[in-house]
Amino acid sequence: MKKYILACALSLCVPQVLHAADSVTAAPETSAPSTSNWALQITPYLWATGVKGKVSPFGVGPTVHVDRSFSEGRDGLNIAGFVNVWGRYERFVLSADMMYTDTSDEDTYRFPGTSQLPPFEATGKLNTRQFMATVQGGYRVLDTPTFTFDALAGIRLWHISNEITASGLGRSISYDESFGWVDPVVGARAFFNVTDRLSVQAQADIGGFDVNSDLTWSFLSTVNYTFTEHLSFSAGYKIVDTDYEKDGHVYDTRLSGPVLGVTYRF
Repeated sequence: MKKYILACALSLCVPQVLHAADSVTAAPETSAPSTSNWALQITPYLWATGVKGKVSPFGVGPTVHVDRSFSEGRDGLNIAGFVNVWGRYERFVLSADMMYTDTSDEDTYRFPGTSQLPPFEATGKLNTRQFMATVQGGYRVLDTPTFTFDALAGIRLWHISNEITASGLGRSISYDESFGWVDPVVGARAFFNVTDRLSVQAQADIGGFDVNSDLTWSFLSTVNYTFTEHLSFSAGYKIVDTDYEKDGHVYDTRLSGPVLGVTYRF
């Protein structure tokens, strides 16, 4: 991956444009059935995600294969934020999940030089910012004291910004490019109370349908423990899979990893 970043950076001195992306994303929800007409909860969470797939963030650039675990990618993580909002009014429900990540990578290579050019060092630095939001509305199809089932439909939005900087031979050149898209998605959410304090949840969606992505889908499963009327803790696993290719940009990746969240209910 670092060799690719350096190659991209050096190409700016020619100039030609290349780049590579990193990723991270989504959220646990916990919501016990309630006799109240409305409910609202917010869940900030951590997602220790790895990324696997292929990307080509610049419209004129090669496609690079990425296979990076969370432990391999965390050193380049500048900042990340994940939050999930879930609401209900009577049988109408709303689900919103958002993520933002800022990652960077840097590598330096020493060129041996030629008869006309002395040895020199060149540095390439890559910075990638990603935003993803999945917003869905729906209807509570089943509502019992121990089990609820919601049917959902909405959109998933992506926006990715990339900047690459090449430094060498006393000069520095930067190039940036952004792209984004919106996909329709349909999904469902199931919630089951095991005990008064312990519950399990599963949520999934599928979309794209060649509108922008060829296909996108996600799956989240959590085990939830209620501490107080307003506070609960969730632990589980999440996957977001996207197959997007348009105008030279490629984002065909699977993000997956464990999630930990703390939910506050109003």
